[in-house]
Amino acid sequence: MPDALAEILEKYKALAIVGLSSKRTRPSFGVASYMKDHGYRIIPVNPHEKSVLGEKAYASLEEVGALVDVVVVFRRPEFVPEVVEAAIRKQAKVVWMQEGVIHEQAAQRARAAGLQVVMDRCILKEHAKRFVTEGI
Repeated sequence: MPDALAEILEKYKALAIVGLSSKRTRPSFGVASYMKDHGYRIIPVNPHEKSVLGEKAYASLEEVGALVDVVVVFRRPEFVPEVVEAAIRKQAKVVWMQEGVIHEQAAQRARAAGLQVVMDRCILKEHAKRFVTEGI
């Protein structure tokens, strides 16, 4: 059986992390730090940040000049539809909603537009399960 999450993690290396905080105690910071340490390009998207983990932060997905492969969502479910619409406009390949982030209608909209959707899964945990042999 093919592992769709492993394929996403192997194929796509540019992660726009919506809701990424510079506060070290926030889950988004730990996840982004881990992913950066494992070779991923981190693009912080948060209107309240100037930079996170040494990377320039953008107020919105639309402001990101570079190509975005995966949009990782660290926002409450009610904000997911607008993030999905921005991801579609940005021609992202994947919308990845972190643990606890569930929005079925937005997921259906993203799939209808040709994006892959991962919902209610932690990108760090899924990466560690597949690609890290000793403890993280």
